[in-house]
Amino acid sequence: MALALWASPAGASARPVVLLSSTPVLNAGGFPQGWEPLTFKNIGRRTEYSWSGPEHALHAISSASASGLIYRLDQEAVAAPILRWRWRVSHAITRGDERSKKGDDYAARVYVTFKYDPSKAGRGLRLKYGIIKALYGEYPPHSGISYIWANRLPKGESVPNAYTGRVRMLALRSGEGEVGRWAGEERDILADYRRLFGEEPPPLSGIALMTDTDDTGSSAEAWYADIMLLPKP
Repeated sequence: MALALWASPAGASARPVVLLSSTPVLNAGGFPQGWEPLTFKNIGRRTEYSWSGPEHALHAISSASASGLIYRLDQEAVAAPILRWRWRVSHAITRGDERSKKGDDYAARVYVTFKYDPSKAGRGLRLKYGIIKALYGEYPPHSGISYIWANRLPKGESVPNAYTGRVRMLALRSGEGEVGRWAGEERDILADYRRLFGEEPPPLSGIALMTDTDDTGSSAEAWYADIMLLPKP
């Protein structure tokens, strides 16, 4: 599933940003405040997301479906580059394959996107992104890092997304070895971006969560909790 995130400014901040707490205020859609659905016009079947009080986490159930939740941002990555969260999955996707469009499904992923700046883009990219903006009303992100609970990709390895080279997939957990229990993550997204793309990152445009199974026709269940962006100590 190709993941395209549409970003809008939300104000810059150099302070810690708590994106998902253990006791959030729920909005009218039943999601923690600040989060909104991320859906795709060509995919009719959507992953179900709901707040689980007993787990203090967002609960995702996917059955041959795809959609996500996004928290929109507009701030420099250097301001708070440490991304911390916890997640759990019931099982990996056996038919998933990180290197194939037909296998581009994940029981869980945390997706970090970076803002497109037309003043720094070449003519071809400006034209392409201008067409997208005309169709959707805003620019897509310039690039992204997708932290995945991998299916086959070994832990610690990274590959370009099967749909676009502007997204890098980085395996933090892999396969069935750690399913069924909570795992805590902490990533320096500034350092990861420099290593994966070989350049300085544009400002952040969003953090998204996605459990999707539309390409393989599989099912998956995941939980996401305690998500925050922190300055370096």
